[in-house]
Amino acid sequence: MKKENDGLPLPGFTIEKGKTAIVITDPQNDFLSPEGVAWGVVGKSVMDNMTVDNIEQLFKIANEVDMQVFVSPHYYYPHDHTWKFEGTLEKLMHNIGMFDRPGALDTNKFENSGADWLQRYKPYINNGKTVVTSPHKVYGPESNDLVLQLRKAGIDKVILGGMSANLCAESHMRELIEQGFEVMVVTDATAAAITEHYNGYEAALVNFRMIASDINNTTDTVKMIRAAYQ
Repeated sequence: MKKENDGLPLPGFTIEKGKTAIVITDPQNDFLSPEGVAWGVVGKSVMDNMTVDNIEQLFKIANEVDMQVFVSPHYYYPHDHTWKFEGTLEKLMHNIGMFDRPGALDTNKFENSGADWLQRYKPYINNGKTVVTSPHKVYGPESNDLVLQLRKAGIDKVILGGMSANLCAESHMRELIEQGFEVMVVTDATAAAITEHYNGYEAALVNFRMIASDINNTTDTVKMIRAAYQ
């Protein structure tokens, strides 16, 4: 996305070792696998952006330099399907069984389900260092413990990627900024639904540019991280 000569200020983002972390939202099969229930609407955006590869590059560089990573997942349990009202895409997600799990303490049939991590991310997420927060329930981290975990780790700057751009990623960006964090969004480490009538990715890019301290691509972000840890 063009960010220069667009008439807006560009605050920029400096990676500070020990104070900056990567946050990834919803790196799960239902968004990122061709077998996932949302693939029909997000698949083109995911492939065009090389989102799966780019999220992996963020995991990989964090593992290489020992940079803290936080994952904010999305799970729905049976009691969530008894909600008395829903927003548009909440209703859709519930209708198609997106991110469904049998219970908070029940991992029956979780392995390789739509709610599970994409297989290629598991070595990075299940490495004993990555912080997996409690699930967010709509889009933002207001309903989980991400902010608490970041604060307890001494983090005040966030490099944000994950799914999906105009929903959970954008909502996390907004809330983290409201909570006093400095945020940079990696715009090709996310993607969104594109339908006949709506382009969620293009909608998100506008708000990323207008709200975040900076936006960048994965290649440049990896270089920035490596340089900061040399």
